[in-house]
Amino acid sequence: MITRAQIDSVAERLAGQSIDESIIGSLRSEFSDIHFTYCMDDDVIAASPVLEAALFNLYLIDSRNHCLCFTQDESVASGIVVAEIEAA
Repeated sequence: MITRAQIDSVAERLAGQSIDESIIGSLRSEFSDIHFTYCMDDDVIAASPVLEAALFNLYLIDSRNHCLCFTQDESVASGIVVAEIEAA
């Protein structure tokens, strides 16, 4: 389970930062119970973000039943995808 407060905390932590592997590593340390994945936003297909920001979107992952899928349900989420939005 991932709470709205955790999602908001992750977004606050990312605000104003360069999105890269080092910040993802910091998030993994700070939120050790959440699995983090980093990618570009245009790599995410057929999913809606749970949080949209200027430089990134956050998506939730459900890993129940040994299969990863996107979810909007915070109560079953086990991970967050940090998807960087490329500046035009």
